[in-house]
Amino acid sequence: MEVKIGVQHAPRELVLETELSAEELEKAVSDALTGKTQLLSLTDTKGRKVLVPTDRLSYVDIGEPSIRKVGFGAL
Repeated sequence: MEVKIGVQHAPRELVLETELSAEELEKAVSDALTGKTQLLSLTDTKGRKVLVPTDRLSYVDIGEPSIRKVGFGAL
């Protein structure tokens, strides 16, 4: 699942691929925004952990993984 995270006062968004389902991601984000945790903590498919302070979150976009096209085939 592809996740895009907007962080306040940061020029770029964070983009990562995770193996969590959309429901699990939504629960993690809602827990962070309701104050149950101080950090939004996600782990990507390569094992790297991303920590974002909840007071700096501006948006979280949860989408399907993008399919990377390779080669010169017909579009």
